[in-house]
Amino acid sequence: MAVTSRASSFNEAAAQYAANRPSYPPAVLDAVEEAMGRPLAGARVADVGAGTGIATALLHERGADVVAVEPGAGMATQFRRTLPDVPIVRGDGNALPLADASRDLITYAQSWHWTDTDRSVPEALRVLRPGGALAVWWNTTAFDVPWTAAQDERIAAHCGVRPSPRTRPDDSRAVRLAGLSGLRCVRRHVRWSRTVPLDTHLANITSYSAFIVLGEAGTQEFLADERDRLRELFPDGRVEEAYLVDLLVAIRP
Repeated sequence: MAVTSRASSFNEAAAQYAANRPSYPPAVLDAVEEAMGRPLAGARVADVGAGTGIATALLHERGADVVAVEPGAGMATQFRRTLPDVPIVRGDGNALPLADASRDLITYAQSWHWTDTDRSVPEALRVLRPGGALAVWWNTTAFDVPWTAAQDERIAAHCGVRPSPRTRPDDSRAVRLAGLSGLRCVRRHVRWSRTVPLDTHLANITSYSAFIVLGEAGTQEFLADERDRLRELFPDGRVEEAYLVDLLVAIRP
């Protein structure tokens, strides 16, 4: 399955995505502010690949003057339902529909890997003012939790994708993999967790692109087995999901 097809697949599951995907802890935005050297309040921000607005809402709550950029029609429609007072424009990180030097901060939450960094990095630098920041982050799986690591392997096997790497790259390799070499970068890890009903957990994992492209039959087959496994682990029906946010902030010269 092509990367572009998997990226666009989220439009088919926008409501499921909005209802069940995890947000991010306040410490992530604290770290962004520290790297920027200024508060988010009053900052001109573009949240790119905004999806249903999970990160956009947090930026807005901090007082940022934020505009969302989203390529998908389904995601944009859900965004407008969730955040009717926040502006959103259609576009993607490879060709930002924003003026030169118009933003203090550009953010990508769970979306930087869908871009072509040969294009998206120069675009971010064009849109950022001198001294502005590009922040990219992901909720990644906490593989030191045994049941989570085992579930990741089952998902990969069922969906026919590679399991997530168990060893995280060091800082220099992470910067290089993100296409940010040559820029002054800060990396931070923020560990956090949330406890949700079993149905929310299952709806969250099946909102991944690898499941969406499988279709309903392939997804339901996995869910039937996974529900039984997790009921044994979590007899009260509430699942603790552990995450490690991997954050990179690059400063425009």
